[in-house]
Amino acid sequence: MLEKNKVYPAEITGITSEGSGVCRIEEMAVFVPDSAVGDKLEVRIVKVLKSYAFGIIDSISEPSPDRIQPSCPHYKKCGGCVFRHMTYEAECGVKNGIVRDAFRRLGGTELDTDPFISADSTNRYRNKAQYPLAVQDGRAVCGFYAPRSHRVIPIEDCPLQPEKFADIIRISLEYINSHKLPVYDEKSHTGILRHIYIRQGAHSGQLMVCFVVRKDNSRQLQKLANILSREVEGVCSVVMNINPDKTNVILGDKWVTLSGSSEITDTMCGNRILISPPSFYQVNTVQAEKLYAKALEYAAPGAGDVIADLYCGVGTIGLSMADKAGKIIGIEIVPEAIENAKRNAQLNGISKADFYCGDAGEVFGKLRAEGCSPDIILLDPPRKGCSEQTLETVVSAAPEKIVMISCNPATAARDAKWLGEHGYAAEKLCGADLFPRTRHVECVVLMSRDKA
Repeated sequence: MLEKNKVYPAEITGITSEGSGVCRIEEMAVFVPDSAVGDKLEVRIVKVLKSYAFGIIDSISEPSPDRIQPSCPHYKKCGGCVFRHMTYEAECGVKNGIVRDAFRRLGGTELDTDPFISADSTNRYRNKAQYPLAVQDGRAVCGFYAPRSHRVIPIEDCPLQPEKFADIIRISLEYINSHKLPVYDEKSHTGILRHIYIRQGAHSGQLMVCFVVRKDNSRQLQKLANILSREVEGVCSVVMNINPDKTNVILGDKWVTLSGSSEITDTMCGNRILISPPSFYQVNTVQAEKLYAKALEYAAPGAGDVIADLYCGVGTIGLSMADKAGKIIGIEIVPEAIENAKRNAQLNGISKADFYCGDAGEVFGKLRAEGCSPDIILLDPPRKGCSEQTLETVVSAAPEKIVMISCNPATAARDAKWLGEHGYAAEKLCGADLFPRTRHVECVVLMSRDKA
């Protein structure tokens, strides 16, 4: 049995889907964060369980060829960029392995993956950030939560976010502190300002700033909105979201526009896209366009095909295929997103698209009962994957193809296995990096109706 706090020599031989290195010490698997395959280390054991243990790097005896110097001063405190200590090529290899391993272990299939879709840039790629606020040493700060906690690490400039986000944060904090605006305390459920939430159109450059508050503070925030609109180029929307609940959920239901428009616009796959604050929109626009191109390649719609997009968000995936197909049907549970999707279709002159608001499984079930029979179904579910009701309804529709995009290869593999047991065969699989330097990886899989 390994001893806690004892230091052991080890060599890292693999990386988990959470980003930790794996080694074996005295026949026990040990997980070591901030390590790379090939690292020869002195590992200090910090926790021992029945069949595995956790360790930290005490010292590096011989660094892996994949190891580099992390380029962010907040790297270890924040915990968001679990791969910042290794080359990007090595990171892509790890992520491609995560996708293949998930489909082998959980999906029961040995699919050869298409070439991994890597990113052209690993910095400044995010078009959205949500910064929690806190009071530290008597002053308001914002940043990100430390791993497995609600302790805010003050970060005004993250290398994953656009530089203008840092300008917005700096100006906002100066105003909040100089005017002594009360910051929310989640333990006592007092104070007002909870989060600063920023979105940017990657191609348009338009910026939206949202202040999430416990109760209406329009009078003070209106002044800050005017300052931001005047001093930061591109800010064309400043809104306030009111969330009065004692909850970990960031956004509430009530919105107030403080300055400019309540929406911003961007371009995705050649279409103009309206984005409202709560609508889902892929955070890495350039990579999302590559991912959607791969989904289009897999779907290969014909001129008369009906495509059902069951988690359509603001309609980006379905609308990107509209000129190749006969009709697009989109379903999304967020009302604001559906309104955006309808207006996006109008904005781009796409008349052959209908959008419905509600749970994907329930709404599609009703459409099926009314005779809807799509040739291709697109699935882009949340991290938890598809509900069994949704999958059952999908199978009952008997489409020729199912193209599933997922931000969680494990649940994608699980859902693909279920579909495989109900008449569909996995034919193609591709991983894509929409979140460089973090542990997250997307994948797209093509399932075709098994004629046999």
